[in-house]
This record gives sequence, C-alpha cells and structure tokens, in this order.
Amino acid sequence: MLELEHGFRVVDTHVRLEPDADQRSGDGPGTPERLEREMHQAGIVRSLVYPGERDGSYLKANNAIARMSVGRPFVALARINGPRDPTGGTGARLRNLATSRAPEHTAPEDIEQFAYDDRFVGFKVHPPADGLPDEAVIDALEAVGLPVLVHGGQAFGPDSIERTLLTADFPTIIAHFGGYPLDRDRMARTIALLDDHDDLYLDTSFVRLREPLERALREHPDRVLFGSGAPSAHPSVAIMEILTLDVPEDAMRKAFSNNPGRVIDALAP
Repeated sequence: MLELEHGFRVVDTHVRLEPDADQRSGDGPGTPERLEREMHQAGIVRSLVYPGERDGSYLKANNAIARMSVGRPFVALARINGPRDPTGGTGARLRNLATSRAPEHTAPEDIEQFAYDDRFVGFKVHPPADGLPDEAVIDALEAVGLPVLVHGGQAFGPDSIERTLLTADFPTIIAHFGGYPLDRDRMARTIALLDDHDDLYLDTSFVRLREPLERALREHPDRVLFGSGAPSAHPSVAIMEILTLDVPEDAMRKAFSNNPGRVIDALAP
C-alpha cells in the first residue's frame, strides 16, 4: 500500500503485538517489523501495543512485547487476567463467590511491579478471553492510577464494564466503542456512559459505522482516541475511516493525537 498523506500527527492506541514474533518469520502479521512498516506507511508516529491472547500467565508475553518495543515507536501495555467470570449472570455471580486466584492469574503485587516498571504505561484487560481480575487487583489498579484499555463487546458490554471497572478511579479506555463486533446499540450505550464518567475514553478500533463515530466526535471530542486494531486491520484503512467522516478537522486532530497524549504521557508530542 502506498504511504498515506494526511497532514496529521497520529498515534495509535490499539495494536496487538505477537510475543512469539521474534521466533517466527520477521514479516508475518503481528511481527514488530511488519507493524513498524505499516505504521510508517499510515503516517502513525507511535503505537500502544499489547500481547495477544494465550493460556496461563501473561508475565513472559508482557516482558516480550516490552523488549520488542525498545528502539521502535511502540509503547507497551501489560496484559492482565483474573479468576472471575465476567458474564454477570446469576450462575456467574455464584461461581465468583467461590472462586480464588490461581498462580497464573494477575496478583496485586504484579500490578505494582508493572506500574513501577518504566517499560509499561498501563494495562490491557480482555475479560471474555482472560477472565475478570478480582477486587484486590482492581484496588491495586486504582492505587497505581495508570490507564486501563478494556475490550468492549457482546461478551463484555458497557453495562458489565460500568458495574465492574468504572466503580474504580483510574482512566479507562473502552475499545471498539464497547460494541464489538458492529453492535450499534451497545456503541450508543457506551457513548452515553461518557456523560457520567469523567475519566472514561473510547477507542475507534473496529468501529466501521459512521454514525457512532461522528456522534462521539461531535458530542465528546475530548474523549475519543484513534485505534486501528492492527494487525487485524491495516492502519491506513482505519485512518481513512476517520478522515472521511463529516466532523471538524479539530475533532480529528484531537482523536489522532491530542486526546491520546493527555491520557498517556508517552504518546504526547
């Protein structure tokens, strides 16, 4: 793909970096070499990266992406997991009462270690894939105060996020406008949450519908962060989806650079 010319400073808040990429071909999807090239083609100057899904502890995966980010325009999030069922039903609540943290689950001391390691600028939570952290870990997240990027979709929608994570005091970025995949009603509900939570932000990854993107950028221009969803989506395509919206140029500039830089210092100019 030809390099994209757009005139904006762009940072990307949603990129998956494969922890095992350095053991495979250097040009496969999710490898640092390919991601770095595609980000350059799209005119993206810095990217927030996290490891893909895996069984067991994320300690080695987090350390791997931090290592691969050195010398590249990447900033790492530590992915964390937990023992609780995130579905929120009666059965899940009963199971959560009896569940306890296993050795492979993130502990409060892990949160402190990641928070004070300058290789990481925040955390990634994907409860449908990894389980929901327990209350002690959420308290630790609140204590360190770093941003948390949380998967938002049909299996963990805006009501679940509000009930479990938004009760704590840390910057929260809901991925996919809370509606993955392409759930317009959940996106609308997530946008509405911005009225009630001052430290809540939305990332644009995999939001392919114009109406919710334009609504959020008009009603809450300071709370939308550009995310491409690379490597599943090409970052140039994700940028074009924003550039073709009928919104003020200043709103685009905020989403592409100013807002991410306010939430995460490492993404600021």
